[in-house]
Amino acid sequence: MASLSPDNSFANYDKDKIMKLGTLYRDEFSVSKLEDLSYELDNYILFVREDSDFSNLKGIRDLSETLVETNLHKTWRLVYLLVKLSLILPVATATVERAFSSMKYIKNDLRSRIGDQFLNDCLVCYIEDEVFESVPNDVIIDRFQNMTSRRGQL
Repeated sequence: MASLSPDNSFANYDKDKIMKLGTLYRDEFSVSKLEDLSYELDNYILFVREDSDFSNLKGIRDLSETLVETNLHKTWRLVYLLVKLSLILPVATATVERAFSSMKYIKNDLRSRIGDQFLNDCLVCYIEDEVFESVPNDVIIDRFQNMTSRRGQL
């Protein structure tokens, strides 16, 4: 991801590393799109190093904003796609780590044989606790009671 950074007039630019990053996203970059990306990167780096709009950028976020503001995200669409994916990666990674961290509290020795659907339901309740705290218990009890006939009232 550092190879995409615009710091110091793209001093860290490394086409091989960017191409390797593209191969990690198989759904977005087929073999033919990787070839297109290779040609696009050659022209892209020459253009952005000479364009004054890209000279004072500090990071990938600034690069993404400038590409959209100058409407070049359509010209360098594959490069822009890689920039977007690079910006999303830390968020996606943190979300997955949060889910696995929560899983150790939900799936413990007492519940080691928990089913996938029940585990998923428990994790949603645990992770999104702010949402569930805003729902009063009486509403939940009434909803559960009205789902089917019960012997006793809750």
